Amino acid sequence: MTERSNPPISPRKQPQQARSAELVAAILQAAAQVLAQEGAHRFTTARVAEKAGVSIGSLYQYFPNKAAILFRLQTDEWQQTGELLVGILQNESLPPLERLRELVHAFLHSECEEAAMRIALDDAAPLYRDAPEAEQARTFADPTVHAFLREVLPSVDASSRDIAADLFATTLGTVGKRFSESPRTADEIARYAEAMTAMFRAYFQALEGAAR
Repeated sequence: MTERSNPPISPRKQPQQARSAELVAAILQAAAQVLAQEGAHRFTTARVAEKAGVSIGSLYQYFPNKAAILFRLQTDEWQQTGELLVGILQNESLPPLERLRELVHAFLHSECEEAAMRIALDDAAPLYRDAPEAEQARTFADPTVHAFLREVLPSVDASSRDIAADLFATTLGTVGKRFSESPRTADEIARYAEAMTAMFRAYFQALEGAAR
């Protein structure tokens, strides 16, 4: 008995003209609305096409199945968050530990603002999470995080920095996900972000102090 492979998640083609770009944008906007209203388990290409006001054939010109649409929504979310974090970490006008603080605050705000969409996308993750394309999209910000930690931990050896990078990213993502599962006020987000920043700062300072 052969294993059933995952459905293809790459788009069939990229829009080349303004009109086709507008069509893809309308499909993705409709897909986000269907996902928010129906959830991942009732998400279908037919519902998306109807919401977008396009034929199912037009939708299939660009997306081979619902997994490809959901993956595009997920990668757009990953890229948006990644670009936010990269922009903060590369802002050399701020000292490194101030960049760290700004990053934690921005990340928690983003997680709470996008909680409903993120939870729905988590439900859809089995359709694409093991695909090579997903791994590439998830690790978009990794080089910037590693460069930032080389700046923060100049005396720490590379293998220990790799552990620190993994621990930092895993903790930030896991805690952010859990924290945002309940509605939060701006004050709650700010206080939690300050606590997380203090925790990361203490960890990095302890690592650098021990390596000197």
